Amino acid sequence: MIYNWQQKDWPDFTYQTNGVEEVILSIAEEIGHVGGVVAALPDAFQTETRISIMVSEAIKTSAIEGEFLSRPDVMSSIKNKMELTENKIAVHDKKAQGAGEFMVAVRDSYAEPLTEQMLFAWHKMLLPESARITVGAWRSHTEPMQVVSGAIGKEKVHFEAPPSANVPAEMKQFITWFNDTAPGGKNEIKKAPIRSAIAHLYFETIHPFEDGNGRIGRAIAEKALSQTIGRPAMLSLSQAIEADKNAYYDALKAAQRTNDITVWLGYFVQVIYHAQLSAKDLVTFSLKKVKLLDRCQDKLNDRQLKVLLRMLESPDGFEGGMTAKKYVSLTKTSKATATRDLQELVDLRVLIPEGGGRSVHYRVDI
Repeated sequence: MIYNWQQKDWPDFTYQTNGVEEVILSIAEEIGHVGGVVAALPDAFQTETRISIMVSEAIKTSAIEGEFLSRPDVMSSIKNKMELTENKIAVHDKKAQGAGEFMVAVRDSYAEPLTEQMLFAWHKMLLPESARITVGAWRSHTEPMQVVSGAIGKEKVHFEAPPSANVPAEMKQFITWFNDTAPGGKNEIKKAPIRSAIAHLYFETIHPFEDGNGRIGRAIAEKALSQTIGRPAMLSLSQAIEADKNAYYDALKAAQRTNDITVWLGYFVQVIYHAQLSAKDLVTFSLKKVKLLDRCQDKLNDRQLKVLLRMLESPDGFEGGMTAKKYVSLTKTSKATATRDLQELVDLRVLIPEGGGRSVHYRVDI
């Protein structure tokens, strides 16, 4: 098998964009729409929305690699890093802590040139206290870096990256390419989705670290998007990728066999588009949330407000809906008070009851 990096034209990618021009225009429209909605939100809700997107990205980018992080721990890590609380919140999961810090670091440095030191710092955040691999340095082992699947003895090799000895030179060339294609660079790529797609494929092909390449590669794709649109991207690429991981791996595998990346661009531009649509749903939810709270906040007691805010933490709502039993648990009140509070929220058109009798539960009328 001859891989793209083994071919004479590496890394001079060729591609046609006529098949993705409409989608690129749609992405630009959605970016503008999302930016406008976010700008209309109160500052606290702008921050909350950005945190929600970073939490989603941290959790989904790890899930793609088979790691499942605690949502509360990731959120606490992000809030700590952004200094949004007077006292640091305890984070019990070291991986969640590193993932949250990584998300903030990627966002805060979006406009800065990519450097070797930046990538090493990201790697250390993602893989804290790892005794198994070298952290914060390019891989240096002599055995091949392969992406494989299957049982021991029956492994199937999907891809083999350049030898470790080649990595320093390959990464120096990649970093130069990344910075030269940024806004104002001598080889600027003006279309953000195109630059993002190439950056991700290029980095994943080199596979410069022993572990964490997928997560850092997706962050690089986001950085490319953010630089080219001129502000931190409001989307989670990993959420869109994780929705169909097999399609992602199939597209990557095919792209790593040729330096004509037209098909890869078609795939990745669609990923960006769907990620932007999901972001639009989230910011639209945030706007509805603001309107609902403006309408009813002064009419609610402290218990009702606490429960409502808990139910509005995510567009997915409170799992299983709110019930009198859950209300009692959250507010430490009596069942009679819980029932009365819930009925008042229904009368205010804040909650909608579903089911009946003992199985009645409530969802937010948003």
